[in-house]
Amino acid sequence: MLTFRVVAFSTIWAVIALVVIATVISTLFRQVSNRGFEEVLSAHLFNLIASVSASDAGRLEGSPNLGDLRFSEPESGWYWAVEPASDSLHNPLRSASLTRTISSPSTAAVPFNREYQRTYLARGPGGETIQVLEAEIVLGEDERIARFRVMGNHSELEDEIANFTRRLFTYLALFGLGTVAINAFAILLALRPLRSIRLALADIRAGTAERLSGPFPGEIVPLAEETNALIESNRRIIERSRKQVGNLAHSLKTPLAVLMNEGRAMEGQRGALISAQASAMRQQIDYYLQRARAAAQRNSLALRSPVNETLERMARVAGKLNPEKRLELRLPPENVVFAGEREDLEEMTGNLLENAMKWAESRVALILEAPPEDTVDRRSFAILIEDDGPGIPEDQARQALQRGRRLDESKPGSGLGLAIVADLVEEYGGTLKLDRSALGGLKVEVKLVSA
Repeated sequence: MLTFRVVAFSTIWAVIALVVIATVISTLFRQVSNRGFEEVLSAHLFNLIASVSASDAGRLEGSPNLGDLRFSEPESGWYWAVEPASDSLHNPLRSASLTRTISSPSTAAVPFNREYQRTYLARGPGGETIQVLEAEIVLGEDERIARFRVMGNHSELEDEIANFTRRLFTYLALFGLGTVAINAFAILLALRPLRSIRLALADIRAGTAERLSGPFPGEIVPLAEETNALIESNRRIIERSRKQVGNLAHSLKTPLAVLMNEGRAMEGQRGALISAQASAMRQQIDYYLQRARAAAQRNSLALRSPVNETLERMARVAGKLNPEKRLELRLPPENVVFAGEREDLEEMTGNLLENAMKWAESRVALILEAPPEDTVDRRSFAILIEDDGPGIPEDQARQALQRGRRLDESKPGSGLGLAIVADLVEEYGGTLKLDRSALGGLKVEVKLVSA
């Protein structure tokens, strides 16, 4: 379905785009947050270095004030420490928040950079993860080295990043739902003219309209115009074919009638032969003209015929022509429409009904069956004609459908009735089935396409 595919594609694209955007923003926020965190630690480290000195006796002295109250709160995750790195220094210093010594890795594991600084993660006194920025500085002129360390709460940083990421995905998810809903509404609104086209075509197939009409957007107007032109062209072709068939039948009718009259006027075997051959020619011409007309009208959008009304009329005519036999007509409550010409439907039903009346003992049933509402194929219907006559043996059913083949010569006829019906059914894409009737005779089932 076009609507489903377009909505699904736009939804998938929106989801992918929003996920990519969220990932990029989250990554950039993490990078900026880490860089800012490192810059804060670096600034505190420089302040710490500037605030501490060594006395002549090798004592570390100073009262660092880094301007952050967290360095005075125990186990806050923010600490500083100044420790001797050479034997000539003593009296290590530490912040009020640091309640125990934080171990540091070896220089082999985490080496210093060119500025004699290094950074690493460690476990803080409160169990939190801290990031340590460490530097070794020479104090005074006696090559006395002190190790300065500033520690920040890395767990707090990760919590802030995770909280931002959750809020970001939540807001983008809400935005994405709104975007998908708006896209779906816009797509459905944009494809609405196509639904109007489909309904208009359904009206044409049902025979309630002859062309596409209605206000269509500029993008759909060419499609509607081309469809109308195709329908009109189809109608002209059918009309031209019908006229040609009628002209041919009319032009042959008089010569064949003359031949038949001359044959009957002539005495002897030659006259009978001419009359018989002229009659056979007329039957053959009628047969092939009927096939040509049906082939030209098959699948035409312009031809729709009511089945219920046609069968009612055919039943009345057959009942008047055969008053001694009982004809039972059963029709569904809904109206069935045949996707073809009324004359062809009458030709098929008339031949079958005439056959049934000819061979029935006293009873014939004409039944129209429409498929139930829950059936998958709703575009079909069946016409059943049953009689209580002798029927046709199963092994001879195929022969009965052959053109000119008669299984019983005791009844009048040309042997073309069932063959014409079979060919018409085939031209219209239907099926013809011969079976044993519940009445005891022949059951003929014709399935045709409905509009």
